[in-house]
Amino acid sequence: MKRLGGDAEAGASAGGAAGAGTTTGPVEAEPNDAVVDIPIIPSDLAKFIDHTLLKPEATTEQIDKICSEAKEHKFYSVCVNTSWVARCARKLQGTGVKVCAVVGFPLGAMSGRAKNFETRHAIEDGAREIDMVINVGALKSRDFKAVEEDIKWVKRACTRNVILKVIIETALLADEEKVLVCQIAKNAGADFVKTSTGFSHHGATVKDVRLMRRTVGPRLGVKAAGGVRSFDDAVDMIRAGATRLGTSSGVKIVSGETVEGGY
Repeated sequence: MKRLGGDAEAGASAGGAAGAGTTTGPVEAEPNDAVVDIPIIPSDLAKFIDHTLLKPEATTEQIDKICSEAKEHKFYSVCVNTSWVARCARKLQGTGVKVCAVVGFPLGAMSGRAKNFETRHAIEDGAREIDMVINVGALKSRDFKAVEEDIKWVKRACTRNVILKVIIETALLADEEKVLVCQIAKNAGADFVKTSTGFSHHGATVKDVRLMRRTVGPRLGVKAAGGVRSFDDAVDMIRAGATRLGTSSGVKIVSGETVEGGY
C-alpha cells in the first residue's frame, strides 16, 4: 500500500498556510523519502483536495452538487469561476470548506489591473483562496518584471488570510521557464505555485511537481492540477511534493476509483 512522505503529510495538515510561515511540503521530494508509519487510505486524501468545477457550461445544479460533495467528504475547498463564488460561499457557510476562485482564467492574458479587480470582488463574495494565471506571454518574452508585477497586482488585492496560488501553466513552459517563474512567484509573495489550468495540452506531471518543489523549497505550497484522476495519481503527486490537489474527480479519488477524462 502506498504511503505519504512524512514532510508532505505535515504540509497538507497545515492547510496551505504558507503565508503564516508554516512548512507546507518536503525540502526534497524524492521517491526514497522517509514515509510515515500509517498507510494512507483514499479517504485520507480529502484534506488535500480543491474540489473543482471550472468548465464554462457549468450549471447552478452542478455547482450546488460540488458544494454538497465537498461538505460530505470534507474537501479542503471548492474551486470555481468567480461568478459562482457568492453562491458557493452561501452554501458552504459554517462547514469549514473554503471557496477558491480562479482569476485571469484560463489564459492569464488580461492586465494586472483587471486581475486585481476580479480578485477584490471574489474576496468580497467570499473567496478565501485565489488561483491566478500568470501572463504566459510576458514570461515567454522574458519580461520577468512584467510577470512579477502581474502577480503583485493580485497579491495586493489579497486581504489578510487569503491564500494566493500562482498557476504557471507548465504545459507551455520549458524547464528553465518553470524554475524562473516559480522563483518570481515566490518573490512576489505567492503562497503556492500551481501546475496548470487544466485547459492546456496536459496537466500536472510528477516531474513538474518535483521540479517546482525543489525550486520553491519547503515553505511554499505546490498544487498539482489537471489529470489527477485516481488514488494512485494523487499519492504520486503528494510524494513528489504537492501539498494540494486540484481535481474534478475528488469523490472518485476518495472512494478509491479511477476516472477517465475530466479536470
